[in-house]
Amino acid sequence: MHHYLEFEKPLVELEQKIFELRGFSTDQVDFTAEILRLEKKAEKLRQEIFSNLTRWQVAQLARHVNRPFTLDFIAQIFTDWFEVHGDRLYRDDPALVCGFARLEGRPCAVIGHQKGRDTKEKVYRNFGMPNPEGYRKALRVMQMAEQFGLPIFTFVDTPGAFPGIGAEERGQAEAIARNLREMAALKVPIIATVTGEGGSGGALGIAVGNRVLMMQYAVYSVISPEGCAAILWKDGSQGPVAAEALKLTAEDIRQLGCVIDEVIPEPMGGAHTDHKAAAEQVRLCLRKHLADLQALSPDELLEQRYQKLRAMTIVQE
Repeated sequence: MHHYLEFEKPLVELEQKIFELRGFSTDQVDFTAEILRLEKKAEKLRQEIFSNLTRWQVAQLARHVNRPFTLDFIAQIFTDWFEVHGDRLYRDDPALVCGFARLEGRPCAVIGHQKGRDTKEKVYRNFGMPNPEGYRKALRVMQMAEQFGLPIFTFVDTPGAFPGIGAEERGQAEAIARNLREMAALKVPIIATVTGEGGSGGALGIAVGNRVLMMQYAVYSVISPEGCAAILWKDGSQGPVAAEALKLTAEDIRQLGCVIDEVIPEPMGGAHTDHKAAAEQVRLCLRKHLADLQALSPDELLEQRYQKLRAMTIVQE
């Protein structure tokens, strides 16, 4: 079932009419011409809507319940997926999926946040918000990848790390900080892709890479628009205003010049409208950047990653 966002509602009537006409078409009654006319009208309307999105609307797209998640990208892009569970310290964390696979025949490690679509899965995946054991599991897999000389692909899609009491008691901040430090020193290529929400430290815990990519309708920010509004105005409903101030869209981040390396285009209407086409764009981008990084030695990978991080800081005297 297609889930429409508020700003997509003008499309609902048109697409419903197209669906009905297709159902009514028979050998005796042909509605092909009318269907084509309505499809062209719907396509024009879709282009108008998606060429003038506000930052708040992009944030809504990034959270779309039908948007492809990490396991969807794995199914479309990789083969021979083998998931690894547990951090060998506490338990497994379903909010972060980690394992090994092949990209066009080449072995690699794949790590990513995983959300849910129905209520049961959302609760099981903790809405894509990892606990410390999730980040420790991810680090375990990344260290295994380094041991065997495998490139690492990460997929970022989380509102943030889980802020619960248990998570804090088990060292949430330490787990993320350790990942930042260890990822900076790994001697294999790391390519991070922000596919949906890139929320604060929860995103950064798996996003230190030689290349950081961002899908067209993803967002990347130190805090959610609602969280920002709750702090600044004590009113979470001011999220649309906060979103404009945060400048969290892929185009905003690209203009900073050093945080991300490429914006991956999405199908018209967003990745949720066509998982296969969206995944193909991601696959092509991953292949291109991996080819560039494979030409570098381990020491050159470290230096490139170091310089990338240093370039994010501007010092004025």
